[in-house]
Amino acid sequence: MLVSPGQRIGGVAEFAAGDGTYVRDNHVYSCRAGSVVIGGTPAGQKMVQVLRNKAQSFVPSIGDIVTGKVTKVSRRVMNMTIMCVGSKTLRDDFNGIVRVENVRPHDIDKVEMYKCFRPGDVVRAEVISLGDSRSYVLSTAKAELGVVFAQSLAGETMQPVNHEQMRCPLTNTIEHRKVAKTVEN
Repeated sequence: MLVSPGQRIGGVAEFAAGDGTYVRDNHVYSCRAGSVVIGGTPAGQKMVQVLRNKAQSFVPSIGDIVTGKVTKVSRRVMNMTIMCVGSKTLRDDFNGIVRVENVRPHDIDKVEMYKCFRPGDVVRAEVISLGDSRSYVLSTAKAELGVVFAQSLAGETMQPVNHEQMRCPLTNTIEHRKVAKTVEN
């Protein structure tokens, strides 16, 4: 089974979280695009892992939903490396940008990029333009688009609080993000 970042795989009663997964609200989720592999733990429990599969060759098109990792955030633009199109892992990484006016559909003049994205975040976005030879132009202006995985400064997997905040489960620190609405299976 192929999964994308943020996709629910199963419950903690069924699986132990292995490489490429994380636990939130008693469910195991994928933190990368790839193939689900189920093995065992020394304690005899089933362990699920997500292994990156770079065997497929796809190129993003206008209207595609892509998932990637944030590489740089400036005042007006967020840069990311696109790793998958839909649920299909890309053989080659592509660059994408989200401009400040494409972050959300309302209050565009109040968007602060550093309060929406941080380097290392995994983001789901829509391709709105093929851009130039360097980058695809992307948008997160729909509820189901935005950050799907983030780590806190303490190194813990952040949990969404609402559409613009995430919480560190270890320190209870709140950090601002443009959070994607969770897509349940």
